[in-house]
Amino acid sequence: MSLKRLYQLPGQGIDLDGIQRPEQGPEALVLAALFEDAGLPAGVLNVLPTLQAGRVVDAMLADSRVRKLSFTGSTEVGRLLLAQASRHVVKCSMELGGNAPFIVCADADLDLAVSSAMTAKLRNGGESCTAANRFYVQESVADQFAKRFAEAMAEVRLGPGCEDGVQLGPLINNSARAKVSKLVEDALDDGAQLLIGGRAPERPGYFYEPTVLTGVASHSRIVQEEIFGPVAPIVSFTSIDEVVALANATDYGLVSFVHSGDLATSLSIAERLESGMVGINRGVVSDPAAPFGGWKQSGLGREGGHDGLLEYLETKYIAATW
Repeated sequence: MSLKRLYQLPGQGIDLDGIQRPEQGPEALVLAALFEDAGLPAGVLNVLPTLQAGRVVDAMLADSRVRKLSFTGSTEVGRLLLAQASRHVVKCSMELGGNAPFIVCADADLDLAVSSAMTAKLRNGGESCTAANRFYVQESVADQFAKRFAEAMAEVRLGPGCEDGVQLGPLINNSARAKVSKLVEDALDDGAQLLIGGRAPERPGYFYEPTVLTGVASHSRIVQEEIFGPVAPIVSFTSIDEVVALANATDYGLVSFVHSGDLATSLSIAERLESGMVGINRGVVSDPAAPFGGWKQSGLGREGGHDGLLEYLETKYIAATW
């Protein structure tokens, strides 16, 4: 089905090079139509929209013809899918939840660290598996980093995306905002101090203010669970051994971030971190040419690059004598 046939309602699209493209719409259907317009044979790619994903996927995985499952979503749903896929030993790629540590060493460039922290924390409003979730800052620079970070967060403009200049939108729904609020409340009850934010503003929509917490206890729920919101809990540390132990004390291992002015120190920490990806002196690690994926309960397999292609192939060994 072409884009022109998909979107026939007047006023709902704009004409671009003879193809009717929606200004807003279901991206998966748009992508499928583009593939068809490019000549992909019918039936090679199929898009099946549904409001009952569980029932549809269960039926798919009950069919022995299905040999590969790739899923991006929560660890909880990933566990369920892995159990279903085991019926026919289906090969799986799982890109699941995260609890990314953001480590700032005493010799780090703090301006760069704060800039990277803003990117790593607020990407997609914090509702991203690769978002920095917990910030570990060496004691000698912890106060200075927290002050600069809070000042940067204070400049973020909150509002709906339709307004000019908005930098941070709402969370996905009320339950997501309620979870973020409860995590912040629990951290404060555990002794954390609020530098900025910490509340849901009185306005329509599921908004939550950019928030920075200091003095966060290492056992607090807010550093044990995936926040999925614009909240940055800061925990101070003394030694490299200590911060590596803190960073690895989680069931997740998708991505980690390290800031240091010394390359040897950065690489030493990166090699010891139990995560599939590590960003050094940067707030984004994703690259289409690089293998994307995690360790432990953050997933199985890789997306992107050569490794991502191998996830859809099977190795065959042939030994012959004649």
